[in-house]
Amino acid sequence: MLLTISTTRYPADDLSFLLHKHPARVQEADIPGGIAHIFYTEVSPQKCTAALLLDIDPVSLVRRPAGNDFALEQYVNDRPYVASSFMSGAIAKAFSSAMNGRCKDKPELAGEAWPFEVTLDVLPVRGGETVLRQLFEPLGYTVEASGIPVDPAFPEWGQSRYFSVKLRHTIALSTLLSQLYVLIPVCDNDKHYFVGSEEVSKLLAKGQDWLGAHPMRELIIMRYLKHQRKLASGVMAVLMEQEGEETEEEVAQIPPEKIKIHDIRLMAVRDALLACGASSVADLGCGEGKLLRLLLEEKQFSRVLGMDVSYRSLEIAKDKLKTDRMPPRQQERIQLIQGSLAYRDARIAGFDAAALTEVIEHLDEPRLTALERVLFEFASPGTVIITTPNAEYNVKLGPQGNGRMRHNDHRFEWTRAEFENWGSRVASLYGYSAVYRPIGDEDPEVGAISQMAIFTKSS
Repeated sequence: MLLTISTTRYPADDLSFLLHKHPARVQEADIPGGIAHIFYTEVSPQKCTAALLLDIDPVSLVRRPAGNDFALEQYVNDRPYVASSFMSGAIAKAFSSAMNGRCKDKPELAGEAWPFEVTLDVLPVRGGETVLRQLFEPLGYTVEASGIPVDPAFPEWGQSRYFSVKLRHTIALSTLLSQLYVLIPVCDNDKHYFVGSEEVSKLLAKGQDWLGAHPMRELIIMRYLKHQRKLASGVMAVLMEQEGEETEEEVAQIPPEKIKIHDIRLMAVRDALLACGASSVADLGCGEGKLLRLLLEEKQFSRVLGMDVSYRSLEIAKDKLKTDRMPPRQQERIQLIQGSLAYRDARIAGFDAAALTEVIEHLDEPRLTALERVLFEFASPGTVIITTPNAEYNVKLGPQGNGRMRHNDHRFEWTRAEFENWGSRVASLYGYSAVYRPIGDEDPEVGAISQMAIFTKSS
């Protein structure tokens, strides 16, 4: 069972830094059912090829618990000889740092797209070459597949479900490995281990940047989770939520700005929290934890709380932040809780500062009164930072942004004057002062794409 990864990006031998594997040594890693061998077949500045060779012990497969398939499956099967979930497990074990986008010695290489060629000598594909292409080509791969006959001596028996495959793509290595990790067992439509709820987290983590937009995502999800509909429904629900969150920026139809304004907004909130001198912060409506990640990078914040009404979002945040792998001191800094800003909650009281990043517009305006009391009267942090879209800017977002809200779930969007009127009333009522700042580049007529209010409690 062999996988090779080649590149001609100069100097190609930098691949060894990305993979964290020395080209002059053959390395081994224990995997369930056998051993993974990692080595290089070619190393030069012009071309570098890394190989992952699995040596699966057939006897160990016989000793594994029996599955639900035919009675002799443990004794008569193809697992030692084909790319399957064993290969996915070996990729995760042998190239874990690379798959997570880390490069210790040359970190600038980690996010760079390289021209790669991947070979899989024997890949089982349920559904044939059509399914193989439907899985990889929408992701930008050039697919070269050569079918393997059932028996060369008897051509009338036709083709088997096995293919020798080459995949070519210019892509970041971490993305390449994550997609192989998911799609190899999807091609095979089988896994060698029990599939439970933890596989949902793995799929969402590995597919977070590409699965939601894949035209075959239902097939991928069902096969990856061994056709367990309850688990698959959970994944689909999360992906649909993520699609909704992305609608606001999709309206703009300018993908670079989508990334830019999102980053600018988060950094503006972080900088305001740093400037106010807070050491404890509550991120209310934390979603998948993007602001939490920025806050945890700052030593000033000794206590960080993330609260969201969506349990699924909190699960994703927990997975993305890798809270279970944090050192004990880091784990003590972060807490994730489920809750609603419509109800008084003692858990969010006593913080130096609170942040609501693009949250209030998701509430019905009549319910804002409850939020105001929960936040300003009962929680009563020293500083409150609130961001919300600037409705005036919508005319800059093209025809789809003119006269409509940016997100299907937005209950309202305020102009700058409306936001300031609301903020000034709240500040006066609960003993705060308020200042207002634009987020993003300002247009002289309609202002910036987003707006921020900083409320400071009066002494």
